[in-house]
Amino acid sequence: MTVQIEDSWKEALAEEFEKDYMKQLKNFLVEERKSGKVIFPPGALIFNAFYQTPFKSVKVVILGQDPYHGEGQAHGLSFSVLKGIGIPPSLRSIYKELKTDIPGFEIPVHGELTHWAEQGVLLLNATLTVRKGEPASHHKKGWEIFTDQAIKALSENRKGLVFLLWGKNAQAKIPLIDETKHSILTAAHPSPYSAYNGFFGCKHFSKANELLEAQGLTKIDWQI
Repeated sequence: MTVQIEDSWKEALAEEFEKDYMKQLKNFLVEERKSGKVIFPPGALIFNAFYQTPFKSVKVVILGQDPYHGEGQAHGLSFSVLKGIGIPPSLRSIYKELKTDIPGFEIPVHGELTHWAEQGVLLLNATLTVRKGEPASHHKKGWEIFTDQAIKALSENRKGLVFLLWGKNAQAKIPLIDETKHSILTAAHPSPYSAYNGFFGCKHFSKANELLEAQGLTKIDWQI
């Protein structure tokens, strides 16, 4: 497993890489590849969310479940796909909400969200790898322990973060977050199956910016 992770995250999570669960996870991924399984994202991009958004730079956290499992989609940022790849349905819902929430927002022709990550939006999936064509195939192999520790580290060592938790899986992480130090905004998942149950109209993007500006922080430029 290639660990490409920014230095402040390495410091915050150093102990995790030495724990048994992480060693077992590494062995699992090695065996997957030996058996001919294709794993997404590519090894160098597994920790891309941590690489693109340093621990000390995080302002907003958007939690996904696991990477996209289609060819060329996953690149280590939740909800994001590289340019040239079709925009997935959940991201289309996100763009639709942005269009109604942020004045002047124009729906992009691509789905790459690196611009958000570079501004301090941690695009974190609970599980960081997946087998090609098999959603949730790497659940409960150890990744959730690691990403829970990342959320705990942010909660304990930072203040004033805005957590955007969409859907039940993301909202299950609420006990990891100190609500006396951070803001939590919840809504339905942007999947087409649930977006009309409370994601559309949630205005999380403008609300997040209001919470940041109230602390004297620069708001997120959501335009891609």
